Amino acid sequence: MEALETALGYWEDALAAYTAGVTGGVALTSQDEAEFTALLQRVIDDAYSLQDQCEHLFLHQHSVLFRSSSVTPVPSDVAAEASERRTLTSASSYESFVSASGDIADLRDLEEFDEAQYPLYMAALKQHEDGGIPYRDVRTDRVKCGSDVEYICKVHCIRLACQLLFGQEETRQFFIDSGRQIIAGLLVRTDKDPKDVLLAYDEMLEFLSDCDWGAVEGELQGRGVKALTFYDIVLDFILMDAFDDLESPPSSVTAVVQNRWLSNGFKESALSTAVWSVLRAKRRMLKYQDGFIAHFYDVSEHLSPVLAWGFLGPDENVKELCTFFKDQIMGLLQEIFSFTSVRYTTVEELASDVMTVTKERFEIICKRLAL
Repeated sequence: MEALETALGYWEDALAAYTAGVTGGVALTSQDEAEFTALLQRVIDDAYSLQDQCEHLFLHQHSVLFRSSSVTPVPSDVAAEASERRTLTSASSYESFVSASGDIADLRDLEEFDEAQYPLYMAALKQHEDGGIPYRDVRTDRVKCGSDVEYICKVHCIRLACQLLFGQEETRQFFIDSGRQIIAGLLVRTDKDPKDVLLAYDEMLEFLSDCDWGAVEGELQGRGVKALTFYDIVLDFILMDAFDDLESPPSSVTAVVQNRWLSNGFKESALSTAVWSVLRAKRRMLKYQDGFIAHFYDVSEHLSPVLAWGFLGPDENVKELCTFFKDQIMGLLQEIFSFTSVRYTTVEELASDVMTVTKERFEIICKRLAL
């Protein structure tokens, strides 16, 4: 860990020196400059992530290493020295300030955290410590949690709330109607006919109303989905994965949309063709050609090109609309993962609050799409 910290210092010095010296005669083209700084920054970010993981594993009091008497605990002076080194490092750069948010592995470390206020969360934390909680991906930064442990425990709580909510016919119908309204609104506002996508959406719902849920679970487990809940399938697997993909598009896609010699109409057509080609290739690899993923791809064939054009294309009106949609979804996620926005007290109270903030966000989206 000391060697890693030393290397981090060198890499940060290199990045700072290079950035300061770019205008002083560094013999690289602007494209090479951008690529070099981006790659070096990625190395630094990954190194801080590794540093966080090491500290949580070897130094933190709630590490799995300290749950067994057969493991010799880290001496307090060593832990204190490591903590001091981390504090000094954190003060040296913005990146380390960001990474420091992951140091809080357990909210019980905070003096102002009152366990009695969050019994549902504390029960999830105990389950995490005793037997673990399955998760597909860690979205700590995206949903503004204080640590990975906090995120994972809250996922468990939100799953329980979703199971309670979707056991009610009224709630299921609300989400079905809202999904249809949002999908149609996005296409209409981007001058696309929503007829085909709504047909695919209704066919997917019809499939889900009378399907082999064991087969669906098998499909989704193959994609890393750990539970059949609205959060795991829609918010995490579908929406957040889509946002991640759109933030890091293939170079072939960016080359097309950034080419100033091509007309916007040609760019949009080429982008749509690229999206369809990817989906067709993925469809050929499906184990179940008429399963849930296949029906999801039917919807995506109409919706994904619109979102891709909105986020990556030059049309500012469409970009603003798609960015607004993404911001509302991410705002919803941050709210349901916040101790101040929803109550992590009981499943019933959490479910009620999740439904309240979801309706508020959906109403905002639908009003914007209706303008």
